[in-house]
Amino acid sequence: MSKTANPKKDLQVVDGETVGQPSREDAEDAVRTLIRWAGDNPDREGLLDTPARVVRSYEEFFNGYDACPNTILERTFEETDGYDEIVLLRDIRFESHCEHHMAPIIGRAHVAYLPRRRVVGISKLARLVEIYAKRLQIQEKMTAQIANTIDEVLEPRGVAVVIEAAHHCMTTRGIHKPGAVMTTSRMLGAFREDAATRQEFLSMIGSPASSGTSFR
Repeated sequence: MSKTANPKKDLQVVDGETVGQPSREDAEDAVRTLIRWAGDNPDREGLLDTPARVVRSYEEFFNGYDACPNTILERTFEETDGYDEIVLLRDIRFESHCEHHMAPIIGRAHVAYLPRRRVVGISKLARLVEIYAKRLQIQEKMTAQIANTIDEVLEPRGVAVVIEAAHHCMTTRGIHKPGAVMTTSRMLGAFREDAATRQEFLSMIGSPASSGTSFR
């Protein structure tokens, strides 16, 4: 497993404790500090349980750090009766957070590959997206990580990933442009080298604007 696959790899466990990672109590204290910095009182009744709630939320938002994306794809199937056309899972909804402002990124991923000898369960493709989404991210990196992992583990003839997402760091703050959607793509193998294969994939995922897709 590479360093990029799991950033927690460098943390050490000594006597059952993770060295270098703050405790739950440290995290809750940090939330109290932010509440005070925002101008409110963390000891008032409505905010007493907020630090614990925020930490529990963060455990869910960022549980992708606890999973190895490579392992997800290791169980494959070879009984495909020679199937060698595009395998596509489209409209995989995800929620992530940008690493610059820790604001939500909400969107959909379309993931395809051209099998060489084996295929993987479709739920594994969705799980792979989820693992990378549940980390602090930028969309460009997440797109590349998904495609590169599929290429490395499955060794297919080609991989294509397109992600469309709304970034709350620019829709609810900063420039305030609601409705703006960012699109990124990563094409490997046949999808990069063969224009017809690439066009077939793009036709299969269609146009998000015409499908009424919303990421609000």
